[in-house]
Amino acid sequence: MSVAQLPGLVDAHVHLREPGYEYKEDFATGTMAALAGGVTTVLDMPNTNPPTATPDRLAEKARLAAAKAVCDVGLFVGATHTEGDAYLPVAEQACALKIYVSDTFGSLRIDTLDLMHRLFRGWAEKADAVGYRMAGVGEGIGPITVHAEELMLPVCLCLSQLYAVPLHIAHVSRRNEIELIRVAKDRGVPVTCEVTPHHLFLSTDDLPRLGACGDMRPRLATPDDVAALWENLDVVDIFATDHAPHTLAEKGIGVEPARPAVPPGVPGVETMLPLLLTAAHAGLLDLGDIIERCYTAPRRIYGLPEQPDTWIEVDVDAGYELTNSSLKTKVGWSPFAGWRLYGRVERVVLRGAMVYAGGAVLAAPGSGRVLFAAL
Repeated sequence: MSVAQLPGLVDAHVHLREPGYEYKEDFATGTMAALAGGVTTVLDMPNTNPPTATPDRLAEKARLAAAKAVCDVGLFVGATHTEGDAYLPVAEQACALKIYVSDTFGSLRIDTLDLMHRLFRGWAEKADAVGYRMAGVGEGIGPITVHAEELMLPVCLCLSQLYAVPLHIAHVSRRNEIELIRVAKDRGVPVTCEVTPHHLFLSTDDLPRLGACGDMRPRLATPDDVAALWENLDVVDIFATDHAPHTLAEKGIGVEPARPAVPPGVPGVETMLPLLLTAAHAGLLDLGDIIERCYTAPRRIYGLPEQPDTWIEVDVDAGYELTNSSLKTKVGWSPFAGWRLYGRVERVVLRGAMVYAGGAVLAAPGSGRVLFAAL
């Protein structure tokens, strides 16, 4: 056994599905899965039911998380085309603002340039009043995080530069996107970006095997796009999972007749570290790369507070076959089931307390903290 001690990791992009979709995941099961993956902080997206787009909804979501979570949770607020600037009074209680400009559903889809200007301008004005949050400080507001693919990416980069708003690009998946972000960074645009493990390790070549379990947004890209992500790894600030659980029945697995449309998304919070350690085992990464992108950079970008006396212990050489039955996520499946992986989380210590050991979650519900929110 070769045990390495790492800091508690951050997954800066998860969907814990509460409120509204608790049959897929909730704050208890999702944060249990996080601890099993060596993650002690998750940042939860706003596309719940109803969307986290008003002060009352953010407060209710924070209350739910505070009662159930076993790791620390930050909450995004979401921009909608129906509620306008309703989220602005509680911007400081969210980890960041999420704007969906590509391929989402309901009121969260922002599809006019006029509204995009208003959102960036309003966030910039808020920052003029309270400042942007820095790691370990806890005051101010976070960046704007966008789901922006293809032609919408340069629009967001332009608005970021126009209003001097820090911009974070979620789940970059294509060569043209990562190369454009490289150029923007070289020219001083205040932009950072993330890549998911499923876009690093899967491509369109995997779709015949995965079927509906390979349907996600952004969609799986070509092998050349995957190669471009690895070629431009120095441009990638964060690894984050976009943990988006759906039941196998929703995916149409074992359902007759086959469903013509299935919800996009795959679970991933507890498989991120083993996948990255498997890449390290193959010489594609090292532990420093993982710590930078799963701890240091997300803390800096989102201004996350310190977690004193917090670490994880990982047997980096442990090899095993990933099975669905071993997962803590409520939906109980992974697109990587059957893969040979290296790296097993043995223990997790959060603020001095042993919260995970030997495959079991030891933390009590509600022992996680809700970041920034006023409870």
